[in-house]
Amino acid sequence: MVLLGGAGTVGVSLAKGFKDRYNVVIMDQKKPEVDVPFIAVNACDFDDLVRKIPADADAVINLLRLEPEKSLVDKVEMDQMTLLFFQASYYLYLAAVQLGIPKVVFASSNHVTDCFEEQGRSLLGREINVSDPAKSKSLYGVLKYASEQVGQLFVAEHDLAVISIRIGSMPAKEQKLNEGKRERLFHTQLLEEDAVELFRLAIETTRSSGTYYGVSDHPDKPWSTLNAVYELGFKSQS
Repeated sequence: MVLLGGAGTVGVSLAKGFKDRYNVVIMDQKKPEVDVPFIAVNACDFDDLVRKIPADADAVINLLRLEPEKSLVDKVEMDQMTLLFFQASYYLYLAAVQLGIPKVVFASSNHVTDCFEEQGRSLLGREINVSDPAKSKSLYGVLKYASEQVGQLFVAEHDLAVISIRIGSMPAKEQKLNEGKRERLFHTQLLEEDAVELFRLAIETTRSSGTYYGVSDHPDKPWSTLNAVYELGFKSQS
């Protein structure tokens, strides 16, 4: 089980939750403080990716991340985000096909539809679901949706399964949040144990494709997890 970009908060949580169930390998630029095998890789270099991903992997989880400055007119940031959040996603799908790896789980984002959410509350008068159109306030959300769609092209044209999980909020425990972000977190947080379970189900499902929101079962949560419940068997611990 390969966690690409697994040195961040989500990756470390998954590595800890998975290590007794799978043979976990983290691939990233910097080794995290978790006791699993590590491979240094540049995910934006296709040749490096193909050379270093273990060919016997059962699945790769794409957790690549970058803290965007959210400036639409910053060309340098645009280039960096496009490379990491779109081109590297394509590289991983292509590498999986070439190496015969059967599944990619893509860590997408709630920001794909964040025009329908404000301060952790849905603006639709109901929970936002995966049938609602993509409408994002940021380049980040646009690129995440584009990577979801490229994954579906690989599902249609190649023998590759792709499951996308639109993660809500999963801040590091030591991260200091302002009052507004703390309030939003009451509705949007994906608890660590729920993240481990949801990604486990994504790995083990026999479905070839699917898109799901990753959020724990908080009161007035903005996104629906009903399709994850019915299709994957997800049950939040909150």
